[in-house]
Amino acid sequence: MSNRNDFPEGFLWGAATASFQIEGATTEGGRGPSIWDTFAKTPGKVLGGDTGDPADDHYHRYADDVALMSQLNLGAYRFSIAWPRIIPEGTGAVNQEGIDFYDRLVDTLLAAGIQPWATLYHWDLPQPLEDAGGWPHRDTAYRFRDYAQVVADALGDRVSNWMTVNEPWCSAFLGYQNGHHAPGHKDDAAALAAAHHLLLGHGLATEAIRSTGRPARVGLAHNQAVIRPHGPSAADARAARRADGVRNRIFTDPLLKGRYPADVIEDLAHISDFSFLVDGDLEITSAPMDFLGINYYTPEFVAASAKGLDPALVSGEGGAWLGAEPEEVHVSQGLPVTHMGWEIDPTGMYDVIMRLAGESGGIDLYVTENGCAFEDTVTEDGEVNDTERIAYYEGHLRAAKEAVEAGAPLRGYFAWSLLDNFEWAWGYSRRFGLVHVDYETQKRTVKDSGHWYAELAKTGSFPQR
Repeated sequence: MSNRNDFPEGFLWGAATASFQIEGATTEGGRGPSIWDTFAKTPGKVLGGDTGDPADDHYHRYADDVALMSQLNLGAYRFSIAWPRIIPEGTGAVNQEGIDFYDRLVDTLLAAGIQPWATLYHWDLPQPLEDAGGWPHRDTAYRFRDYAQVVADALGDRVSNWMTVNEPWCSAFLGYQNGHHAPGHKDDAAALAAAHHLLLGHGLATEAIRSTGRPARVGLAHNQAVIRPHGPSAADARAARRADGVRNRIFTDPLLKGRYPADVIEDLAHISDFSFLVDGDLEITSAPMDFLGINYYTPEFVAASAKGLDPALVSGEGGAWLGAEPEEVHVSQGLPVTHMGWEIDPTGMYDVIMRLAGESGGIDLYVTENGCAFEDTVTEDGEVNDTERIAYYEGHLRAAKEAVEAGAPLRGYFAWSLLDNFEWAWGYSRRFGLVHVDYETQKRTVKDSGHWYAELAKTGSFPQR
């Protein structure tokens, strides 16, 4: 049986979304096009030809959505700001209508007693900046700084918790290396440059936010991966080291240690000479953070070769990650999966929290994304009985609780996500929300998982099931 002290007093309970995934209104209010508008309109890039309109129509329905957050007892809401809504060309003229929208959202949140946690970049780069070179181009980091300054000046009197960049690995490698995400390029060297410039942008934006002189806590949301060797062989261990290097340490070392890992530079020497690195950059990327966000969904297992493995369990081909040897592969462990095909393993949550607790120098940690997609349906009684999602949340939150008890400075948790939404290349086919959205009518229905999470957020203890 649970008790009232499952989580510490003051532990922050929230939910998260991203601008392109929920706002809609992509051509309203002076908003310019983003790389995701372009990508989604390109045939074959997004399942079903889905686009960012109308998404959840949050641009018009934000007040109702904040009322839903209150019903869910959320103490905080993590949202992202659409760069092309603020500076449509990516640089230059500021769009006051865009600032006004986020003004209204922030004020509505505060009136409801909900802390606004703003993310400056959740993948929707203004298309004109991509046309000028995108994240592989160094100038984009400086334009990001300028944008951060505009937003911090406008909202910093009410927003005190900021995330600069969400999941730089996804932006760099899914966007520029394997082309699965916008802008859809496949250029290994460009992806490495993009990764560096995203980190540089983070550091420059951190400086901009702090330059306002207002109280501000600044961090970054990093999708740290749990990389495990499939077997006990030295070859599998080497494969795991390489994967960990380009999945984790290529980001955390510049952020937390002010350096790039020597083994990663060596592994990737045939791809890049790291000439994008300019003197002084690492001092900027490693500016002290006030907190670090952790996005976790599923662990990854890697093997040196698919030889001798059940073909049904091999989930990646040779070269599945940057710098991989030709035969190295990702391997499934045969565990239950979500609708995304991601294996469910809460032990990864504990591992990732404890690892970053050890590497980040004791700064506050927050789980800034964690959740799952399942095939939800609304019953005739108007309910969504998503027991699998409740089990997922409970398993991962119990692992988080164990990490807290082991001494990790974990201060809060944001469920992904508040609403069903546009799930990037999967379009509207995957549902992650605590709240079901009927995309034809925009009707919101709180799922059983939403009611369960609301009780947990209210009491700080696991509801009985």
